[in-house]
Amino acid sequence: MNIPTVSGTGNLPKLVLVARDGACAEIYLHGAHLTSWTPAAGGGNRLFLSSRSRFGPGSAIRGGIPVSFPQFATQGPLPNHGFARVTPWSVAVARLADDGSAIAILRLADSEATRLLWPHAFALELAVRLSGDWLDVGLAVTNPGSASFSFTAALHTYLAVADSGATTVRGLQGARFRDKVARLDECQEGEADLRITGEIDRVYRVAPQDLEVRERGRSMAIRASGFPDTVVWNPGATRAASLADLEPGGERRMLCVEAAAAAVPVELAGGTTWRGSQRLTAG
Repeated sequence: MNIPTVSGTGNLPKLVLVARDGACAEIYLHGAHLTSWTPAAGGGNRLFLSSRSRFGPGSAIRGGIPVSFPQFATQGPLPNHGFARVTPWSVAVARLADDGSAIAILRLADSEATRLLWPHAFALELAVRLSGDWLDVGLAVTNPGSASFSFTAALHTYLAVADSGATTVRGLQGARFRDKVARLDECQEGEADLRITGEIDRVYRVAPQDLEVRERGRSMAIRASGFPDTVVWNPGATRAASLADLEPGGERRMLCVEAAAAAVPVELAGGTTWRGSQRLTAG
């Protein structure tokens, strides 16, 4: 069964994916941006979405799972997190699979507009699949040219939490990281359970594949593949107050745990494809 696009906020087209067991998600073609995911057992949207988020051409949606490409954050001359998250994508596949899961594949290729910003031919594919208590998101980057290019990228996942101050991340102990808040480059995580006590912006290099975000009464298992790094980000109260598209107190209801290729750019040879993915499992 093919799934049509419908009109979403700001009249932007979106897909509403509903698996046979009731798990559901919404994806805007603007940026191939997942804005919601509710597991089959219910419990509401497990992705944070700001009530002040902008929905319109050229604007980045605040929350959900933005796609950062070909630049992570401000690590280069491009706009923050690159152009993929503010560019319309096309739908290649949107259907209910034989096993009852819901599937969508969205694609983006270079254009005159992207080449003005970044002079390379490329093809992106974002694959989303969900059922039961899990959500899979995979990003594929293809270089169709003959010369290599380099990029950084991330699935900038905003998890919805009841209280970031009472939330911990388990699995990073021993990992080395760059602390962008403290401006320290060579740090090592000493805590088995990382606590979010205020503003945090860390790039964990060659991070463990499996992490767990723990809250009172529920959890989120996170498995990354292909992405070597993990970014943990929360703006904290002071920084959050300067973000016009984040509602007051929004930083207490979100935590970003991002699958990323950020510490070292990916060098992609001509005619080859790089792949990375992240699976979320709600508990």
